[in-house]
Amino acid sequence: MTDLSTWDVIIVDDEPDNIGVVQLVMEFHGAQVRVAENGFACLTLLEQSIPNVMLVDIQMPGMTGYELLHLVRENALWRHIPMIAITAYAMIGDAERILSFGFDGYLPKPIDALKLAQQVREIVEAKQG
Repeated sequence: MTDLSTWDVIIVDDEPDNIGVVQLVMEFHGAQVRVAENGFACLTLLEQSIPNVMLVDIQMPGMTGYELLHLVRENALWRHIPMIAITAYAMIGDAERILSFGFDGYLPKPIDALKLAQQVREIVEAKQG
């Protein structure tokens, strides 16, 4: 089992069903999970404490995942946070485009619950180098 018991994870997604699966998996592996239903709520959570990783949907009303990424990367306190796009965009070229915008990783929906925690850990460890 992937031990994430020391991790603080922020999930940013406007769809409760998508949040539920990811939250359940991450909590099963011991992570503390905070949820933001949009980018604005995520910024509020970031002001409270800095997470180990953010799992961000791309297509959200009000502020897209790309816009949130841009704001996080502009902030000196937050720019080091690994950000992983979790999105239904799964066409050829989507992963490359998403990574080229500055996300540290890309996981397509539907999420593979059996692999999610390990995939997230690998992306975070690669970012930390």
